[in-house]
Amino acid sequence: MNNTLKSIWAILAGFIVVIIISTLTDLALQKTGIMKLPYHLNAWWFIVIVIIYRTIYGIGGCYLTAALAPAKPMLHVFISGVIGLILSVIGLLVVKEPPVWYPATLVILALPTALFGGYLRILKTK
Repeated sequence: MNNTLKSIWAILAGFIVVIIISTLTDLALQKTGIMKLPYHLNAWWFIVIVIIYRTIYGIGGCYLTAALAPAKPMLHVFISGVIGLILSVIGLLVVKEPPVWYPATLVILALPTALFGGYLRILKTK
């Protein structure tokens, strides 16, 4: 596999892992009745918990991206962060129901989350 394909795979793998883990966590919380849909039916403090676990998952996904990157791991996590930022802005623009602060928080956290995940991977390799 050439480096371009490895780079694409590194970025996709991070996103796939985050999507799978987030979806499974959400489903488990919904099945147990802890999480309600749509989100605005949940207490504000519960939405903060959702933001926290999704941020942790994002850090882990970007750690994986950095670990799989064939070279320049921080560039790969930056690209992941920009993609996450764009997707979060789109989410913010299409949100129909409150709380608007939830997607706004995802916009704010997209790049720092990605860069922190990459930074943790860099620290481990030193």
